[in-house]
Amino acid sequence: MGARQLALDLPHADSRSRDDFLPGLANEAALALIDSWPDWPGRSVALVGPEGSGKSHLAAIFAEASGAPIVPAAALDIAAVPGLIGGGALVVEDLGTGKVPEAALFHLLNLVGEQRASLLITSARLPAALAETLATADLASRLRALPVVRLGAPDEELLAAVAVKLFADRQIVPDEALLAYLLPRVERSIAGLRDVVADLDREALARKRPLTRALAAALLRERGESRDDAEPAAGLPFNDFTTG
Repeated sequence: MGARQLALDLPHADSRSRDDFLPGLANEAALALIDSWPDWPGRSVALVGPEGSGKSHLAAIFAEASGAPIVPAAALDIAAVPGLIGGGALVVEDLGTGKVPEAALFHLLNLVGEQRASLLITSARLPAALAETLATADLASRLRALPVVRLGAPDEELLAAVAVKLFADRQIVPDEALLAYLLPRVERSIAGLRDVVADLDREALARKRPLTRALAAALLRERGESRDDAEPAAGLPFNDFTTG
């Protein structure tokens, strides 16, 4: 085996601008919602999807357009709510990850209506499902009534585009052989793809080897994710995806 070196897990830039958002069938409704602000179906809207589906990127686009601060749901404090909504817009991220601050969230939803502000809530769970876990009946009722826009599972074309972007964020230009091998053999989610790209980058640095199809195959075998019978990703238009 070739020489290994310590691979430092340095942070990598993950651009969340509107221009860097990759549209597809899975996220077109959510992107249309963000682009349509302030003409929303309600003052408060929930954006729901699995980890890595683009919720935070869309929230960042909305925050840039509206001037909204972004606050983790678990950090909401009832005393801080008036100041948070004072600018007319707010993003509350990851509702349902950790304990729901019921008093603060109920106060926030009331103020949003009173002040005709805009509130974007992101969550991996449907608000109606979260409502079943709450002690505050009025808050549960509000959550059940929230307009919801969902992000679906990414299709092959979107996954391919995301793969190119994830590599580009690490200053890597993957060749078509690597992408064609990798995409049919990894978890079909953006979060899973992100993990594999990070692992490949670390292994390439540690082994002082360029990122190739062979290195990807070795890594997936070690992870127990190799599927030699997977169909190659023939026909995916890799050359059509731009990262600049």
